Amino acid sequence: MVKWTDAERAAITSWWGKIDVNEIGPQALTRLLIVYPWTQRHFATFGNLSTSAAILGNPLVAEHGKTVMGGLDRAVKNMDDIKNVYTKLSVKHSEKIHVDPDNFRIFAQIISVCVAAKFGRQFTPDVQEAWQKFLDVVVSALSRQYH
Repeated sequence: MVKWTDAERAAITSWWGKIDVNEIGPQALTRLLIVYPWTQRHFATFGNLSTSAAILGNPLVAEHGKTVMGGLDRAVKNMDDIKNVYTKLSVKHSEKIHVDPDNFRIFAQIISVCVAAKFGRQFTPDVQEAWQKFLDVVVSALSRQYH
């Protein structure tokens, strides 16, 4: 179990309150699919993903990005039980979708890039440290089924 300091909890919940999942979610998933094109194989039902422009304009990509970011809300609200919160998702991604668990780590990094780009200097190293720890715990929980 992860131990959170009061400062980490405050930073994570404060930043979560600033993040617009409808903005960051589509940005992050779009970046993932463009920068790491092999991840597109998990989104075959989303239609045309053949170019950056197609991905940027794909409403299914945008909607799923919102869904994924919205799923982080459960982790923020259950910081002491993140592994159990994501048990079913871990099983789904491992046994049904067959996602490479390294993709979770890559996506977490992209989320951080999008948040940093949005907030600039406000996303201080101390905030980033807490945020990254949070995302690392989420990634670990999603990857749990693979262990």
